[in-house]
Amino acid sequence: MEIRRATTVAELIAAEHLYDGPARAEWAGRFLAAPGHLMLIAYVDGVPAGMVSGVEMLHPDKGTEMCLYELSVDERFRRRGIGRALTEALAVVARGRGCYDMWVGVDTDNGPALATYRSAGAGDDGEFAMLTWEFGDEVGKSD
Repeated sequence: MEIRRATTVAELIAAEHLYDGPARAEWAGRFLAAPGHLMLIAYVDGVPAGMVSGVEMLHPDKGTEMCLYELSVDERFRRRGIGRALTEALAVVARGRGCYDMWVGVDTDNGPALATYRSAGAGDDGEFAMLTWEFGDEVGKSD
């Protein structure tokens, strides 16, 4: 397995089977151009087997932290330590960028995700509620 940072739209598009839906070239380009956005892709025999995306978040009184935005491992490659390796690789990048911590929101009934993050060294901060504002399918997606 090899983990590399995605730097081209083609790499992001080639990994779209790891996302919740199809990738769009325009959004992939915006993702790459956005400061603090990054994606690491794990390759097994040249095939994208997993990915983790992170977003740096900066606040005037806290400094910079890394949000582990999304982690996905292709079903064919699960239970091989790829998710843990991707999470650990993102933590290395976060430390290298001067982030004071890294965090992820996880559903409390998502046992595989919780096990992955804990095996990569994450501590449990307890339960929390995540609230979402829905703005419609196309709002902000074509800007």
